[in-house]
Amino acid sequence: PPHEIPRPVVSIGDPANPPRVTVPTKTLPSGAELPALGLGTYDLDDDETADSVRAALDADYAHIDTAEGYRNEAVIGEALAASDVDRDDVFLTSKVLAKNLNYESVIESCEASLDRLGTDYLDLYLIHWPNPAISLRETLQAMAELRERGLVRDIGVSNFSAYQLSCAHHISDVPIAVNQIEFHPWFQRPDLVDYCRETDTVIEAAAPLARTEIFNDPVVQELAETYDKSTAQIVLKWAVEQDVVVLPKSSSPEHVRQNAALFDWELAAEDRERLDDRDRDQPVYDHPARDWTGDTYGISQ
Repeated sequence: PPHEIPRPVVSIGDPANPPRVTVPTKTLPSGAELPALGLGTYDLDDDETADSVRAALDADYAHIDTAEGYRNEAVIGEALAASDVDRDDVFLTSKVLAKNLNYESVIESCEASLDRLGTDYLDLYLIHWPNPAISLRETLQAMAELRERGLVRDIGVSNFSAYQLSCAHHISDVPIAVNQIEFHPWFQRPDLVDYCRETDTVIEAAAPLARTEIFNDPVVQELAETYDKSTAQIVLKWAVEQDVVVLPKSSSPEHVRQNAALFDWELAAEDRERLDDRDRDQPVYDHPARDWTGDTYGISQ
């Protein structure tokens, strides 16, 4: 595979009951190791976010994904500060809103995210959505400045098409490390995935569980029964075996812990193929049309 996983970065399990299961990583341009499992935090209220982060840290997650648009960075920062986990042992990602992609706003957004998270740097900073009303060159120059100042270790994009990603690669002064996209068995996006792999851009799966809609898929349900796993574990395992970093979110601490149990078992080849065949080209959030006036973009006429 184009993104061979070089070595483990963290172990999942109960320290009192070894052996522990190792989580593989991907090496980014800075040399940082990106864990193949992260905690997604979209659409959780403050209490749910705090509980989810605490459960993840207790289960030895080493990767947390947030964004200024999620409005939960301060809660995550408080949970990290209250934990016994060293900052350098957690891979922390945030994103800048599409409406804030002009040069000064990118800098200001990053500094504000760092303040809310209570940290001096981000391991990864992403353009949350492309914004055709703002120069991508200007945005990427600001991202390069953040990297030069040591405020971010790596930069990337989110929800970029192959066309948009190709342009970003062409004009960026620093490597585009990641494209975080909607990806799950119902929305597999082979052309985009192929381009990411051709350009050594790590793929992260946002909404890897199709916002739970895929739990009703009969093949997923059948495989969950066959393997004695949850439906979430089946879908996440499929993505991991596609060499994709997964970012499941859950308001349930039990499910947060359960979602980590992915790395000590395998799907049979024929079962992976059955899930491959579930592709419907059906997104749950990344639809072609946009509300350009909404909080994400804020583009007036």
